[in-house]
Amino acid sequence: MAPEPPLLTMSGITKSFPGVRALDGVDLEVLAGEVHCLLGQNGAGKSTLIKVLAGVHQPDGGQITWRGEPVGLRSPIAAMRLGIATIYQELDLVEGLSVAENIFLGHEPTTAGFVVRGGRARAGAATLLKRLGHTEIDAGRRVGSLSAAQQQIVSMARALSHDVRLIVMDEPSAALDPDEVDNLFRTVATLTADGVAVVYISHRLEEIRRIGDRVTVLKDGRAVAGGLPAEETATRDIVAMMTGRTVEYVFPERRRDRGSPAGPPVLRVEGLTRAGEFAPFDLEIGPGEIVGLAGLVGSGRSEVLETVFGARRPDAGRVLVDGKPLRPGSVRAAVRAGIGLAPEERKAQALLMLESVTRNVSVSSMSRFSRAGWLDRGAERRAAQAATRELHLRPDNPDARVRTLSGGNQQKAVLARWLLRGCRVLLLDEPTRGVDVGARAELYAVIRRLADEGLAVLLVSSEVPEVLGLADRVLVLREGRVVHAADAGELDEHRVLDLVLEGSPTP
Repeated sequence: MAPEPPLLTMSGITKSFPGVRALDGVDLEVLAGEVHCLLGQNGAGKSTLIKVLAGVHQPDGGQITWRGEPVGLRSPIAAMRLGIATIYQELDLVEGLSVAENIFLGHEPTTAGFVVRGGRARAGAATLLKRLGHTEIDAGRRVGSLSAAQQQIVSMARALSHDVRLIVMDEPSAALDPDEVDNLFRTVATLTADGVAVVYISHRLEEIRRIGDRVTVLKDGRAVAGGLPAEETATRDIVAMMTGRTVEYVFPERRRDRGSPAGPPVLRVEGLTRAGEFAPFDLEIGPGEIVGLAGLVGSGRSEVLETVFGARRPDAGRVLVDGKPLRPGSVRAAVRAGIGLAPEERKAQALLMLESVTRNVSVSSMSRFSRAGWLDRGAERRAAQAATRELHLRPDNPDARVRTLSGGNQQKAVLARWLLRGCRVLLLDEPTRGVDVGARAELYAVIRRLADEGLAVLLVSSEVPEVLGLADRVLVLREGRVVHAADAGELDEHRVLDLVLEGSPTP
């Protein structure tokens, strides 16, 4: 039998914006029932390509073929009518409406021209959720009360309510824990078994082999590889195609003269405890040292960071910076002592998304720029720009709104805030979440350089290779307890995962 023709073919797609050629002759072919992974650094053209596919942008050149017929996607509605749906990283659900109301929003069930609310919509929503294997989600429940993973499922059900044949998923796992990612993958498998194609975008390369059938890699607006078999393509080859360099250069080299920390501990944690979250926790970090905390979501690792920072009040124990104890449960005391935190959810917990880069960098140091009750905006701007230039933040425009920056540069803005503040201890919670491979390498280099300049760094990451590649020492947490502590060079990924899942406490 002749092979079935592609469901979607994009040929020679070009798109330019003022001063930027975002897409330069991109080809993409997607088969029915496959998961096609679209990879590339921030700025490679992924977002522009999927917006062309979604009907948000009109291409300057090239052709789109859908089910063997040339088509013009003039609007998102036109794309949806053909059977193409896009689920963006920032979900566009209405939190105040129910699950059923969100699923059928804009095309509510009708009878004799009148919108039918209540039972019929809930029954239809329940059918779609059952198709996805998620009968535990109540169709009448308010969407704002659902977890991030459940909201992803509702977005998929909404797409299926339009009888789509292709779903584009933009970073669907970015805010999910490992168990939720497993559920997401099972749902995707259910979709593809029904013949629905999925274009899957992710910065987590370890996911590609688990879920992907084929891979297309974009770099600088071009497809440098298309239709590669996901299982047979080595990670180092994908990284090389995305970045132009091999995976060995992603992590910076540790200083060869690094032995014991060069001085007394900058940060000391003694018997820190929060009931139900983590058991008595002890730690010392010297100047220039990076310590990594490895463990599953719920192991207590983020809670430790937030308690050290004063965002949570401990039940017992204390935190000392340069030998001086801090007032427990006080963020102000921690910041004044020289502790800075880059939290897991930088957009919600750290950044003022509508404000400028300058204001985001200076917000923790405003007293420096106060002159007789007036804000010296010129001094504020100059200081912020000096800090961002030191971290090579791009674009070099202190007036740019931080929401316009890529994920990697937003994280640099958070780090620049603490650099300007002159912090002595840097707490990093998932520092490269939602950041592409190339930008990760830059962030790793920045973190290592800050440590080499004398900062004490405490790092939390769900990605074991990141912890092992960046940290000098590693503490493995399981159910709120440290089950192992060792130099990073003495561990490998399999050993850490064994400890995370089955480890017994270190004697």
